[in-house]
Amino acid sequence: MKYSRLINAKHVHDYVIHVAFKDGVEANIDISDQLWGEVFEPLKDKSYFQQLRYDSEIHSVVWPNGADLAPEFLYERAKQASASHL
Repeated sequence: MKYSRLINAKHVHDYVIHVAFKDGVEANIDISDQLWGEVFEPLKDKSYFQQLRYDSEIHSVVWPNGADLAPEFLYERAKQASASHL
């Protein structure tokens, strides 16, 4: 599976993140279905979820508690979201 490098991410609303990749793929993705397990449990608090940031070292989305999302996952979700809006 080939994916492009994440170059930016920001909180949009609720559990939606806007992601942008080097190859031009860009989309708003809802990750509410991924907030399970010990490290992701605190992210169910919307005010905590909003503390996400783009980490330029690992090219992904991270939170203060160490939670992060695989860039490959974000890319696939972004491609799916982009395709559904065509």
